[in-house]
Amino acid sequence: MGSPSSLFLVILAFSFFLVSSTTSFSSQERFTRCLQAKSRNQIPFPTSFYTPNNASFTSVLESTAQNLRYLLPSMPKPEFIFTPLEDSHVQVAVICAKILKIHMRVRSGGHDYEGLSYVSLIEKPFMVLDLSKLRAIHVDIARNTAWIQAGATIGEVYYRISEKSQVHGFPAGLCTSLGIGGHITGGAYGSMMRKFGLGADNVIDARIVDANGKILDRSTMGEDLFWAIRGGGGGSFGIILWWQIKLVKVPPTVTVFTVTKTLEQNANQILHKWQQVAPNIDHNLFLRVLIQVTNSSVAGKRTVSTSYNSLFLGRANKLLQVMKKNFPELGLSKTDCLEMSWIKSVLYIAGYPNNTPPKILLQGKSTSKAYFKAKSDFARQVIPEAALNSLWKVFLEEDGPLMIWNPYGGMMSKIPESATPFPHRNGTLFKIQYVTGWLDGEKSMEKHMNWIDRFYYSMKHHVSSFPREAYVNYRDLDLGTNQFYKTSFLRSSLWGYKYFKDNYIRLANVKSKVDPNNFFRHEQSIPPFPI
Repeated sequence: MGSPSSLFLVILAFSFFLVSSTTSFSSQERFTRCLQAKSRNQIPFPTSFYTPNNASFTSVLESTAQNLRYLLPSMPKPEFIFTPLEDSHVQVAVICAKILKIHMRVRSGGHDYEGLSYVSLIEKPFMVLDLSKLRAIHVDIARNTAWIQAGATIGEVYYRISEKSQVHGFPAGLCTSLGIGGHITGGAYGSMMRKFGLGADNVIDARIVDANGKILDRSTMGEDLFWAIRGGGGGSFGIILWWQIKLVKVPPTVTVFTVTKTLEQNANQILHKWQQVAPNIDHNLFLRVLIQVTNSSVAGKRTVSTSYNSLFLGRANKLLQVMKKNFPELGLSKTDCLEMSWIKSVLYIAGYPNNTPPKILLQGKSTSKAYFKAKSDFARQVIPEAALNSLWKVFLEEDGPLMIWNPYGGMMSKIPESATPFPHRNGTLFKIQYVTGWLDGEKSMEKHMNWIDRFYYSMKHHVSSFPREAYVNYRDLDLGTNQFYKTSFLRSSLWGYKYFKDNYIRLANVKSKVDPNNFFRHEQSIPPFPI
């Protein structure tokens, strides 16, 4: 037997070998080796694993990303992208990322406004776990339910439901390329929410991968975590694999219309009346307003247009009666109304041309991309008619701004604010989304970003306060961000109370139980509650 000193040298040399052999591999190489070792089923790496050395890396990274601001060359790029093909692949990906201390971002659809599912501004290097190949949909009309994988789009869900039944639907997003995984984690509002509530209100089960790499369903995750994932925002509690949703009954014939009024056509008076009517009208009617800048009837001048875009769960004759009694100022006529099936109304509300075949919903991802910035507000009082002109003065300063006012009331006022993390219910008249977009990249970015800040500031006296509420699925990093490698409860409360109000504390408590070491984190993730 050798001397203690010689034994120490052998151990030291062996330790050095372990360290050097580990560090000689890149993170993606160590990750793939870990996946191979821990996966029960073989993973086809050539079609599931992408690094910047792959010719298809950029196309995969950009495939579902909507906001070109986060695809600029100056933005951080993931070290690699992994696209799992089954639930167990997601499970081992979490286990390996945790072992190897690799920061993970998870993408189901890529619609997140601030690119948090495919860009990390606070931690580098990082990887992207892209769920786009997990898109199975199993519809069970007999039980009024469906199981949906996280990578499916809401348009695919709508289409698969309509394949089985023309009188069933699901109350979720208006934009059909939304990934269902992330969509429901923020609540999922849509054109049937006044009748049936949010998508999150109609979820009955889920399967997720937690921070320990375990696959849990509602019974094994417990009601606290099940509550948190239905509206508490994505990227904080685990990775959604499947949602089980409850289908709702829709009429065989529904009615849609779009009526536009400009300032020269009494738009201010009509919009003022809409604020009083839309949240209180028949709950079968969803009547939103799209507000834009357009050319005026006066040559060389611009004006504000307000387009009333609607879905009514019923026939045109009944809709006309409702409108004549409650909102005659709009002047809706029979010729404005289009009767159609519910699935065709999905296409209409999403902006597809008339006569577009519903099968287009199976194309999955959106083909439209732009540089844009968005913000949100919730109105709890009517904005005075006299105040509108001062708002339009700032609105008209921008090249192509868009505001969307979505009415609440109906079922949204009947569900308690604590029922899910989404709190913007009782007393909310309508939600406002502000968007400005441009196509010349960084050249005019500062101008547009400054404008939306000014317009948002100009609205502060007309919307909710203490807190000034915001919608978590319209992420807005201007509200604040976590610091590098840190998720502070106090700092996170800057945006946490805006997104979740009093539900924020319960979310932090759930986080403490299910992910105390904060494996799932991003710029605006929920922190563990401080002990």
